Amino acid sequence: MKVVIIGGAGGIGSSAAFNLLSAQGTYEIVLVDTRPNMITSHTMDLENALGLATTADVVRGGTPEDAVDADVVVLSAAVPLRLNSSRSVFLADNARIVADCLRPLREAGDAFGGVVLLLTNPVDPLTTWTHRQDWLPRHRLIGYTLNDSLRLRTGIALALGVPAKDVDAWMLGEHGEGQVPLYSRVTVRGEPVELTTEQRHKAEEYADTWYTKHVALDSGRTSTWTTGLGTARLIEAMATGSDTVLPASVVLEGEYGVHGVSLTVPVRLGPKGVTHIERWDLPGHELDGMGKAAARVETAVSELPVDTTRHTS
Repeated sequence: MKVVIIGGAGGIGSSAAFNLLSAQGTYEIVLVDTRPNMITSHTMDLENALGLATTADVVRGGTPEDAVDADVVVLSAAVPLRLNSSRSVFLADNARIVADCLRPLREAGDAFGGVVLLLTNPVDPLTTWTHRQDWLPRHRLIGYTLNDSLRLRTGIALALGVPAKDVDAWMLGEHGEGQVPLYSRVTVRGEPVELTTEQRHKAEEYADTWYTKHVALDSGRTSTWTTGLGTARLIEAMATGSDTVLPASVVLEGEYGVHGVSLTVPVRLGPKGVTHIERWDLPGHELDGMGKAAARVETAVSELPVDTTRHTS
């Protein structure tokens, strides 16, 4: 599987490349970025790590044209992180970057048959907006949002005093303020658990405030390790067709009562992207949360022009 990582010189892109070295499957990893010296530095380092890798055959630098025949294009390019309280502040600037980076694929037409895995934030509006350009079917356009569920699991683990690896919990909806925690599906070591109001509050406080607390550190870095590992796990699921159910943002066509907007839902992945969207029975308040999240994303997308050519130079 050929994986092209656009933004490969950055922390998340290089972390994804590193984590693919130990993922199941066989990969040709191509790093693309506007910083050639950083790409050379990463590839010089990673090509030595290939001696310890279990799967990857090649790690090299490349150009945007490499993406046209890729099986998976990971787009992690974005404007530099700065102090903020919401990912939405990056919408207009990152839309221009997404349009620029995806232009070669759009212009390639049917020559591009791969999957786009979008990491750039705010991911739900950008995934929705990209899909509305009408050149990429929804099953081949996936927004990365696994971190929300991981943070909920960590918050629940802290509230219950158990290891996070023993907790299974899901955060659906928007990657942001419109996230929807599924307390109806929490399990610990495979057994259903009903959280108390206090435990829910503690878990939500952790998940809801993680982003603002982390950005407030002004470290200049984002969730490098989590997103890199999570991205590798999604690509691994595509490469192996493992049928594992994972959270991802995809454009919905009636699932969960949402039409034409990308939100996080449980999906199964294969070599050509989303193979199935799980339709879980949600309680009324969780389903209402999905509707509210969709309205928030729709409002954000309405701020962007339909024609991406207005965003490019």
